[in-house]
Amino acid sequence: MGQIPRVLSIAGSASQGSAGIQADLKTFQEFDVYGMSAVTALVANNRKTEQGIFTQPLVSIEAQIYASLEHVGVDALKTGMLFTEEIIKRTAEIIEESQVENVVVDPVMVGKMGSQLLKDEAVETLMNELLPLAKIITPNLQEAAHMLGVPVPETPEDMKAAARDLYHLGPEYVLIKGGALKDYPAVDMLYDGSGMMELESERVQTIHTSGAGCTYSAAITAELAKGNSVEDSVRRAKSFVTTAIQHALSFDRGIGSTYHAAHRLKG
Repeated sequence: MGQIPRVLSIAGSASQGSAGIQADLKTFQEFDVYGMSAVTALVANNRKTEQGIFTQPLVSIEAQIYASLEHVGVDALKTGMLFTEEIIKRTAEIIEESQVENVVVDPVMVGKMGSQLLKDEAVETLMNELLPLAKIITPNLQEAAHMLGVPVPETPEDMKAAARDLYHLGPEYVLIKGGALKDYPAVDMLYDGSGMMELESERVQTIHTSGAGCTYSAAITAELAKGNSVEDSVRRAKSFVTTAIQHALSFDRGIGSTYHAAHRLKG
């Protein structure tokens, strides 16, 4: 047996299990790659405690990334919630130093539960320091609009325009996710600087989509680690996350989770 593909997620920990590091590791397992994690923050919002987001010390984040690089090695990595300007800058430095080619940047800004997952002053740092290192970035409609300082796209044509504009920030590919696009199927736009690929799936009528974006980007990361092209990786990832949403889990306590085993058990 050849060496198993190795993937690293640099992201926040979602204590309820549906998003962040937890979603990434579940996805990596389903794609049969070796998953590692560097936790940037703990997200544990609840009604009992006053504080729900706990940023990790920079030395802790550095140590986690370096441990993965040193003891296992990394074929592909993704970033999720980075939260602060300081964490973004240091993460970008280490990624550039590592020379990992398959870098997926999910510019996480706001969680499904409404939590702010990126400080306002850190957005420009994300755009300037991290996006140029990315093989592919995976913003949703709100994140794309926020980075560009434009209204949220309302049509597929708006999404195409936003993808072209984001491409000029330096990533090799831009994937804009249209899950929140009203009155259209669930359409995503993938742009590589020359061609635009549309990926369409049925729109699933459910509120239980926590972790969908994390899962999508993690699946792309896993496929890139296996040596697949960006286009094929995105296609397979979209199929995976669509099935996970179709069979989403509800715990009768607000927004439920995408179901990471659905592609294997229900597909």
